[in-house]
Amino acid sequence: MGRSYFHLHLVSDSTGETLIAVSRAAASQYQGISAIEHIYPLVRTQNQIDRVIAELEAAPGIVLYTLVEKDLAQRLEAAARDYGCPCLSVLDPVLGLFQSYLGTASTQRPGAQHVLNAEYFKRIDALNYTMMHDDGQLPNDLESADVILVGISRTSKTPTSIYLANRGIKTANVPLVPGIPLPPDLERVRNPLVVGLIASPERIVQIRQNRLLSLNASDDTAYVDKLAVTEEITQSRKLFARHRWPAIDVTRRSIEETAAAILDLYKNHRLQSAAQ
Repeated sequence: MGRSYFHLHLVSDSTGETLIAVSRAAASQYQGISAIEHIYPLVRTQNQIDRVIAELEAAPGIVLYTLVEKDLAQRLEAAARDYGCPCLSVLDPVLGLFQSYLGTASTQRPGAQHVLNAEYFKRIDALNYTMMHDDGQLPNDLESADVILVGISRTSKTPTSIYLANRGIKTANVPLVPGIPLPPDLERVRNPLVVGLIASPERIVQIRQNRLLSLNASDDTAYVDKLAVTEEITQSRKLFARHRWPAIDVTRRSIEETAAAILDLYKNHRLQSAAQ
């Protein structure tokens, strides 16, 4: 049975990240059906909404939007009705809930969540730190990290680090390579949370084989030998247990799920540190 498709129009007066995340979470619940995404970020003028309406007429489908300007929202709603398209303001139910509880209306500001405040610059600082400390770089500066990820090759250390950095967490990652000692500072750090990442041998071998294939490299190497990979994982488990570093199996986890588990560990780590 082939896949079926539908048009999904995401209209935002900001970056559209909220709409993309919400719509993809919803669409993932429907097997065999895929969305053809039409993404319209930074829609703040009548001319821009005209373009959206023209595309909606050409390819009717579901419309999700986050538009603060009522005139733009009303025009989009009216066009959606004319073309028989279901249309929803994604933030309205949430804002209504906040207003009913807080007893005051929100301040209408397009892109308010992306304002250049202290939180924003904290994320930029975390990203800079994380990129500079990727794959074992600058091992003498690990103490200033919030989180240090440790694992053998292809356990998703780098993408998980970048995801955490986007949440404002300064993250370093250190590879475990057979025959190469760990940075001395790693075993002496006091403030950062150190987390070990592991995966099944089958998963590691599969990813490594794909990596070698993309590089047109020979796969006649211990790098993709299942017994050798199993031994790497065994040694990494022993290392984590010896240092009492929590370990996360990333075999069946997405980057987002792995990061969520690390953030939970980090929250508890900070609470324990504050109590000492």
